[in-house]
Amino acid sequence: MPKITKRFVDGLTADPARELSFMDDGVRGFGVRVKPTGVASYFVRYKVADGTERRMVLGKVGTLTPDEARKLARDKLAAVAGGADPSGERHEARQAMTIAELADWYLDAAGKGAIIGRRGERIKASTLAMDKSRIETHLKPLIGRKRADTLTDTDVSRFQRDIAAGKTAKARQGRGGAATGGEGVAARTVRMLAAILEHARREKLVKANPAHGVRLLAEGTKDRRLSEDEIQALGQAIRDGETRGESRAALAAIRFLLMTGFRRMEALALTGDAVDTKGRCIRLADSKSGLQVRAVGAAALAVLESLPHAGFVFPAARGEGHFVGLPKVLDRLCAAAGIEGASVHTLRHTFASVAADEGFSEMTIAALLGHARRGVTQRYAKVDRAAVLAADTTASRIAAALDGSEAVSGVVIQLHAK
Repeated sequence: MPKITKRFVDGLTADPARELSFMDDGVRGFGVRVKPTGVASYFVRYKVADGTERRMVLGKVGTLTPDEARKLARDKLAAVAGGADPSGERHEARQAMTIAELADWYLDAAGKGAIIGRRGERIKASTLAMDKSRIETHLKPLIGRKRADTLTDTDVSRFQRDIAAGKTAKARQGRGGAATGGEGVAARTVRMLAAILEHARREKLVKANPAHGVRLLAEGTKDRRLSEDEIQALGQAIRDGETRGESRAALAAIRFLLMTGFRRMEALALTGDAVDTKGRCIRLADSKSGLQVRAVGAAALAVLESLPHAGFVFPAARGEGHFVGLPKVLDRLCAAAGIEGASVHTLRHTFASVAADEGFSEMTIAALLGHARRGVTQRYAKVDRAAVLAADTTASRIAAALDGSEAVSGVVIQLHAK
């Protein structure tokens, strides 16, 4: 066997018919090969514990000198003596999933019901749709190409900062608005990443969850509420909006949201068969917390009476879907009313605040908002009378402010008259 030196390597010639290999006479297992194409590379050959022979390319001739390649070969052989398998580890690394592939695995598995959420239920389609949006908008562009098994908590923290700084902010196509940055968006995306990694860890796809324990940025408080004067101004803007040609469904939805505290999509996705006027409630088959029965005030139900009860209660102007674009309509109404800093969530918080002003308990308000299953109404066939009283009184007060009239609650007395 020759000693692999620079002179020896420079003198190598290719055989068009086969690959040539030459082993070094100084370091056992170290060699150089020449392919029929003329490309020459250094390699190391060794056996693992079960006797399987491996061959690992160290680098191309010209990239490494013979001495550099020989030293690298010694290091690899020393690792093998300690029980390592450098070639196998390299192969595994090449086969390791990227963050983007892991995210796609999660969406596919969850969509098939193979992943169970924290409440022991399948992850809802609406949740997966939001997750997919965050994955495509933020996760894949920033860390999608990174190997999942090399992700660190430092990477996750940097990922969060980049989203917050607006590195993935861009205009969206169609009616979906714009993808923005901000601390709230960043924190929610990291929370999603942590959940994906935790599911992957349980399935042995990754060994650890580096997102676990990363400090999330503050999402900011959502405690903006409308004052009574602002509710009155909004009511006038709604009436003016009717003459300006604003969507009837949108205007009704805004009134309904303010008088019920429903989440935006809980209201917009309502169908006529979910509304139980006699039972004074709405039965939500797919709320954020699962199946719920939610008490609704008479004033709020009156909003629905003038709307179609076949298909979606708040239908789209075109097609068979429900209305979309509610935030834009609300923004126009608030601008006309001189209201600043309000969002669709502000309507929900205003309802809760008015209920608190009326003296109703936190448990009752939580039940009206659908916060927890242990609430007064949420998974029972009939709603609790206390919840109906709270819903009716709160809706009546808000309706009076919207319409500039006196609050009237005429049905609750009948419920307690028995």
